[in-house]
Amino acid sequence: MNTLFLDPVLWDLTIDSSGNIAMASEPYSLAQDAASACRTFLGEVYYNTVIGVPYWQDILGQFPALSLVKADLVNAALTVPDVDSAQVFITGVVNRQLQGQVQVTDSSGNTTAASF
Repeated sequence: MNTLFLDPVLWDLTIDSSGNIAMASEPYSLAQDAASACRTFLGEVYYNTVIGVPYWQDILGQFPALSLVKADLVNAALTVPDVDSAQVFITGVVNRQLQGQVQVTDSSGNTTAASF
């Protein structure tokens, strides 16, 4: 499955060498989509309000255990089609923004990572 490639630093669209909107293909597209799912607030997706991370409910303004945060992020990553398993590594909090990496494995056993 292809997806729009997002610049890993800016998390925004970018262009390819031909000047077209860049696309990402598997296996990286799965990892990028999982990272996007980790950045999505619960209820933010207007066509499916049951997906996303419960940031407002469980994380922001709270002092949750790191295991709870990781579990919420893994659950979000597992909502991406074709992702069989996921692991989350939190590297820090910079300017009140959670930073880390999600590693996903597809049904073929390919493991790919993307930062969030």
